[in-house]
Amino acid sequence: MPRFLIILSIIYIVSAIYGFQGFKTLFKNVWLHWAYGLLFLGALANFLIRVLNYTPGDGIRGQIANAGGIFFSFLLLGLVFGIFLLLEDIVRLFVFGYNKIAGLSETQTQFFPSRRKFISGIALGIAALPFGALLYGMYRGKYNYKVLKYQLEFDDLPDAFDGYKITQISDVHSGSFDNRKKVSYGIDLINEQQSDVILFTGDMVNDKAEEMKPWADLFGTLEAKDGKYSILGNHDYGDYTQWESDEAKAENLVDLKNLQKEMGFDLLLDTHRYLEKDGQRIVLLGVENWGRGGFKKAGDLEKAKTGISKDDFKILMSHDPSHWEDVVIKDDYHFQLTLSGHTHGMQFGVEIPGWVKWSPVKWRYKYWAGVYEELGQFINVNRGFGFIGYPGRVGIWPEITVITLKKKGLT
Repeated sequence: MPRFLIILSIIYIVSAIYGFQGFKTLFKNVWLHWAYGLLFLGALANFLIRVLNYTPGDGIRGQIANAGGIFFSFLLLGLVFGIFLLLEDIVRLFVFGYNKIAGLSETQTQFFPSRRKFISGIALGIAALPFGALLYGMYRGKYNYKVLKYQLEFDDLPDAFDGYKITQISDVHSGSFDNRKKVSYGIDLINEQQSDVILFTGDMVNDKAEEMKPWADLFGTLEAKDGKYSILGNHDYGDYTQWESDEAKAENLVDLKNLQKEMGFDLLLDTHRYLEKDGQRIVLLGVENWGRGGFKKAGDLEKAKTGISKDDFKILMSHDPSHWEDVVIKDDYHFQLTLSGHTHGMQFGVEIPGWVKWSPVKWRYKYWAGVYEELGQFINVNRGFGFIGYPGRVGIWPEITVITLKKKGLT
């Protein structure tokens, strides 16, 4: 067994045993004690069996995602519960030491205070909050699709495109899906928006083109009168799994490109298309993945904009928002709107409109979810349609973005 699994298992078992002391204080029923132990051991055993039997190259995390989610939910429960009990034990030891130093006898006071039931109750109640949230995120949150609507105004938008509607989806990660009915519901939500164009900003799969095949018929039903366009994300290149050869990896990418075409997507690889309406037009550009921090830097913005004018109204699809921050907003062509994804909002956070918007991912990405404006240019960072790693979402829900373009000064 790998060393990290041994260490993780030890931490898990110690936290479970330590938490059990507080559980026994709260509940005297021996059957509940057995249930506690069996649930913790079952989650650990299921996780280890899945991990140790995982074969690299079989597709990312599919075999172990749910087992891992349950395991880490119980681990968090044990750790949070244990922290409170540890703090109580420190106080108990302090009282014990004081009694010793003061020379008090056990007839005068309880020499070593017993664990207090209300402390254990508070500890369990607080620990149950993240535990319950993680389980909810796995079984309900990951398909809790939200349609987020924005209206963005521009001075230089061609008049004919005033009121033009764009639906953006991103980060499908089809290899993680496990509920066809829920995914179908999400597809219906996209079509219900009746947007002029549908734009997909990368990460259709986790690793392999074959992950998308069971879902291709659903995504093939997406419709927009001006078509649907796509780009590649970092996961689409197959960089995070093992391949029997470089040729097999290259063939997988070809398969994914062909599959996107079969589904009706026009895949933009460092190129552009013009969208026309009433004799006027805007330009849609798409680049391959470009991301800082060790991610693939394949995108070529210079190539994508070859043949367009600085005066064109430009919409850029670029998977990773760090590309916008590091390159796009500094470019002299002035890209009025960029559409990205990639961050998923970390699939965990707190968002209350008008009050709070927080996720740990903000410590890595300055622009991590929603609409931002810099130097007169906008970016929307989509929170993602799917999920990967942790098989759920808590507080940061799967997103369908609808952006309406408006010309300033027009009614």
